Amino acid sequence: MEQTFTIPYKTLDRSELSEQDRQLEERALEVAQKAYAPYSRFHVGAAVLLANGEIVTGSNQENAAYPSGTCAERTALFWASAQWPDVAVERLAIVAINSAGRVPFISPCGSCRQVIMETATRFHPFPILLMGEEKTILLEDCRYLLPFGFDGSAL
Repeated sequence: MEQTFTIPYKTLDRSELSEQDRQLEERALEVAQKAYAPYSRFHVGAAVLLANGEIVTGSNQENAAYPSGTCAERTALFWASAQWPDVAVERLAIVAINSAGRVPFISPCGSCRQVIMETATRFHPFPILLMGEEKTILLEDCRYLLPFGFDGSAL
C-alpha cells in the first residue's frame, strides 16, 4: 500500500518575522561571517534560543579531511548542551553565505538532522527557521526534517 508523507511548513516574508526571529537571524549571520570554510567558501551560521533566554551560536568548521569538520547546527547545539545540559532548545535559525552573498535557501545535512531530532527527543520538538535573504521556511516541528528518523527508542 502506497502512502504519502506530508511536511507542513510556512514560507515567511521578511516582514512576517518576529523581533525574536530577526535577532536569531542577525546572530546567525554574524557568526556565519566568522566560519572557517577555506575549502568550500560556504559559510553557515546557526543560532539557538534556549528556554533560559540564552542565544547560542555556531558556525561551520571545515577541515582538509572533510569528515573531520562540523556544521554550524551541530556546533551550536553541542555547545548549548555542554553549557546548559538541562535547558531545552526553543528555536533554531540557520543562514548561509557564499561568494555571491546570502544564500536564498539553506537546509541541514543528514547528520545535523539527526542531531536536531535527538535534541527534540531529549526535550521537546521546537521550530526551525531555514532563513534565506528574502524568504524563510518555518517548520513548527523540527522533527519533520527527518521523517522515519532513528532515535533511542529503537535501541
